[in-house]
Amino acid sequence: MAADQANDARRVGVRDVARLAGVSTQTVSRVINDHPHIRDDTRERVRDAMASLGYRVNNAARSLGTDTTRVLGVIASDATLYGPTAGIAALETAARSGGRWISTVYADAGDEASVSAAVEHVLAQGVDGIILVAAHTRTAEMLTRSGVSIPVAAMHDGLGAQRQAEAAGLVVTHLAGLGHRVIARLGGPADWLEERSRAAGFESALTAHGLAPGPAWAGDWSAEAGASVAAEVAASVRRPGGPTAVVVANDQMALGLISGLEAQGVAVPAEVSIAGFDDNPDAAYYRPSLTSVRLDIAGEAARCVATARGLAGSPPAEPRLVVRASTGRAPV
Repeated sequence: MAADQANDARRVGVRDVARLAGVSTQTVSRVINDHPHIRDDTRERVRDAMASLGYRVNNAARSLGTDTTRVLGVIASDATLYGPTAGIAALETAARSGGRWISTVYADAGDEASVSAAVEHVLAQGVDGIILVAAHTRTAEMLTRSGVSIPVAAMHDGLGAQRQAEAAGLVVTHLAGLGHRVIARLGGPADWLEERSRAAGFESALTAHGLAPGPAWAGDWSAEAGASVAAEVAASVRRPGGPTAVVVANDQMALGLISGLEAQGVAVPAEVSIAGFDDNPDAAYYRPSLTSVRLDIAGEAARCVATARGLAGSPPAEPRLVVRASTGRAPV
């Protein structure tokens, strides 16, 4: 009997609610979509009918008489890194606070077919807007070629990119204030939009402080990538006039680099200071604890959700440098 009742509840539709409440299906749709011009007693009667029938709102009902599904599509390139994972969680929170849901699909940005399939998947769901997380140039170009007519936003692009550049500048200013005159950089993959913003901010800050760029390396955001260049970094540090600090494009690569430098017999920060990016929750527990930039991920997510809804979003808060033990005064 219980199973039969459950099946009946799943079959309840908008027309059943309208019939019990004594209103039109359009009125039910307006109540579901929180339309402001509904009398309180009518709204209460519809909601009572929904509760009595065990009716559950679905996107098809929400879109009845509207042009929206209340779902935002999210295309993410990597879910194994702290930044993208935190970004998706923040998007979920921001979307729910606005009465929306997100539908996330992952794509291998290095595989055009994977990116194309991801774009087609979210578009086929009739989403109201699209948000890119850990965006690559390939994904952005694919969306442009698809000729989508719905709003598209990218985490850490536009206003967010400005904050990324500002964050990189904070690190350079901190290190310059500690007397470092040759500052190296370990960047991420060049086709990531976030890497481009962070690199641009780093270079701009060097110029502002009258410093020339030091040696540069590139990795894939992983701790392994940081460890793999440690021998090269150590050799560079030991050369006369070599770098006394390295700015790393994310905390995971910084972790690998610190570990690799220790294996090479290079002391951090006595011989070289290391600063990261993202201030992931483990940064305070690295040895030494990691100086890192904290971004307003929640604010950036709220901005992207607003943009994807076709609204004007507020800029995220300014980044903050969290100074810890991995940076110190330049060795003399």
